[in-house]
This record gives sequence, C-alpha cells and structure tokens, in this order.
Amino acid sequence: MRRKIINITLLLGTLYFAPLSLHSADNVIDEVIWIVGDDAILRSEVEEERMRAQYEGTPIKGDPYCVIPEQMAIQKLFLHQAELDSIEVNESSVSHQVDMRLNYYINQIGSKEKMEEYFRKPTTDIREELMTQVRNQMLIQQMQQKLTENVKPTPAEIRRFYNGLTQDELPTIPAQVEVQILSFEPKVPVEEIERIKSRLREFTERVNSGTADFQMLARLYSEDTESAKHGGELGFVGKGQLVPEFAEVAFNLTDPKRVSRIVQTEYGYHIIQLIERNGDRVNCRHILMRPRISSDDKVNAIQRLDSIADIVRSGKATFESAVAYFSEDKNTALNAGLMSNPNTGASKFEYQDLPPEVAKQIYNMNIGEISKPFVMMDQTKNREVVAIVKLRSKTNAHKANLVDDYQTIRAMLEEKLGEETIKKWLQKKQQETYVHIHPEWAGCDFEYPGWNKD
Repeated sequence: MRRKIINITLLLGTLYFAPLSLHSADNVIDEVIWIVGDDAILRSEVEEERMRAQYEGTPIKGDPYCVIPEQMAIQKLFLHQAELDSIEVNESSVSHQVDMRLNYYINQIGSKEKMEEYFRKPTTDIREELMTQVRNQMLIQQMQQKLTENVKPTPAEIRRFYNGLTQDELPTIPAQVEVQILSFEPKVPVEEIERIKSRLREFTERVNSGTADFQMLARLYSEDTESAKHGGELGFVGKGQLVPEFAEVAFNLTDPKRVSRIVQTEYGYHIIQLIERNGDRVNCRHILMRPRISSDDKVNAIQRLDSIADIVRSGKATFESAVAYFSEDKNTALNAGLMSNPNTGASKFEYQDLPPEVAKQIYNMNIGEISKPFVMMDQTKNREVVAIVKLRSKTNAHKANLVDDYQTIRAMLEEKLGEETIKKWLQKKQQETYVHIHPEWAGCDFEYPGWNKD
C-alpha cells in the first residue's frame, strides 16, 4: 500500500471542471482578504471555489469562507518551498494530464466548440489554466513526498504502534484472493480478417473520393464506441499515449483530406484521418473494426484449453509451465500467470475488484484448484478470450494482524507519521511567513490555528 500524503488540495484544483468560471461570481466586489508572503488571496477566488464546490456537490467541512482561504494559503506555502528547493515537474507529464482533461471535457460536453462556449473562453486559455493547475498539483505532491521521504518506521516501531491500537481502531481486512490465469484468443479465420480489411478499404476509397464523410462513417461503423460518438475524434494526444503501430502512422500523416493505410494493433484494424498537428501532439480520427469470432471458433478454443487444464490436473505439467508455453496475456505471461490488481499494484484482490467472469469462477473454488475453461472480456483490448484460472491463495475477512497484514499496519503508521511531519512543517512555516488576514476573515476556527494575523 502506498503512503497516503496529507490532502490539502481537496477543493482546489482536483475536480474535472476545475477551469470553470461560474457566471454568477462575476459580480463579486473584489478585494484582498489574505496575504501570504508576497502572494494575495482575493475574495473572488474564494467565492469561485465555493460556488464550484457547491455546483459539483463537493462537501466542505466547516465554514467555506474559513476552509477555502486557509487551503489556498497552505498551497502557497508548499509552492513557495518547492521553488526554494528547485523542485521541477516533468512537463511532458503535465501536458499528458492536461490533454486527458481536455479530451474529457470535449467528450462530456460534445465538441471543442461547445466546450469553448461552455467555459466562455478559447481552448488555448483553458489549456493554459489547466497547465498551471496541474503543474502546481504535481509540485505540491512532490514537495510533500520530499518532506516525508525519510518516514520509514522500524519493525519495532510498527509492533509498538500495532500493540497500541484498540480493536475498534484496527481495520477490517476484507476477503482477498490471489489468482493465476492462462488465456488466449480464439483463432480468427483468414477470411474474416480479409472481410474487415475489405470494408475498411471501401471506407477509405469513399472518403478519398469525396463520396462519404469520415466522421459519418466513424459514427456508423467504428467499434471504438467512445470516439465513435464524436466522429472518431481522439483529441490531442502525445505519441506515448498511443500504441506504437497506431502512433507511427498517425504522426506521419500530413494531409487532412487523405486517409491512412490500414493499421493493425492489438485492438483490431484501423484507418486514420489527420485533423490537426500541434507540436508533439496530434488530433486525429479513426475507425476501428474487429474481426468476429464465430461460435465454432470459441468452442474449438475452449476444447483446446480444456485439454491443457487436464494435463495440469494430471500432474504432467504445472500451471506455471502451461502459462509460459500457451498464454497470450502479456500482462501475466511472464509472472506465472499471477494477476495484478490495477488499483493497488499488488497480487491480492477483493472479489469486487476482479473481472466479473473471474470472480464468478473462483468464488467457490479451493486453493490450488483449476477452473473449467470460460469466455471472458479482455478489458484492455475489449475482445473476448478463453481462459482458465487457478486459485493461488485465499484469506477470509478478518481484523488486521501483524502476521497476515504487516504491510497494511506499516502503511497506517507511515500515513500517521507523514501527517505529523507535514503538520509540524506547516506550523513552522506559519511562524516564518508573513501572513495578513483581513479582520472580517480572521475570526475562524482554522485547522492550523498558528497563522500570524498582523
């Protein structure tokens, strides 16, 4: 479990619609209400944050006119220290996050033009605001990590911490399992692949000849359902955000009126049309089509996998060796088939975190048992695969203990020590930093009461 860093950005800049300037805040009479070092906090900024939280249903614990400016002030302390410590962020990571958010806005609102109308500003301004916001978030996170990087409790400290917890303070650890999987895709007939390619060639000819519109064809036929809603448009993305085969073609397109050659990726077969190139980012449309797998193909794959499972059950081969030889799941093939929880990065899953088809198979299985073959959806590729699973381990729901849940107890102590470290740092910075609070805004029960109110 990764250490949880104290959250001082709950309201400020973590919401998807962060650049939203709510119209009714435009009439607020502005004034400086806090000064932190050389930085001012304006009444309008606080009002905008309050209205944004209200608009999106984000709860504020306490008086918003006390909570929000204090959080803004804390942010400024972290950012100032990050500047002093010459902390820098990876600009490509910032740009990647901004692209994701912009694409989210466009998908939710309907189009780039509607997004600009909604925010009442051009995309360039929205992007610039997001760049500042995301960059500050990353700087604060890195500053917090630097402050707590030496928080490493010893085994003796962990034991003392555990022994000092009451039964009510101990978390309940839900039932968890470790699962190994062997999967592969049913073989697709050559005839089906040729059918898909022929259809995509037809689309290409129609667009290039001017008898059809790419966006219309994408809406009607693309099997990438999300982008199909927007005429196949993906939004601005960097090269690293695309699978290599797709990126190679997309970033070499130069004529928005022409359609690319057919591109095969792990997701299926694509044709691509350039919309716009902006530095190291590209916006394009695509049509995705996947070969259909017949019922007979699935039956044949299940029978093949059933034979493999029988060989393992008979002891002629281990599950691990079968995975190494037969599995097509690149995420588990090199790890003896052991599935990794995307939420934690660990190998243990709660039942609800497993793919539903896998959870259904292992629910009543015993440790070491191998399931019958079944068909499931590979969420990464959005394609059907056949699979068998082995239940490697199972832990029933229980109160956390040092034997089974040492990492959980350690993470609890690290979080506690990390919060204490940051709290002490903030109290010290409060005393070292000039802070002036307007008298009308000073009568608050602050979370950190040590602000100098000169």
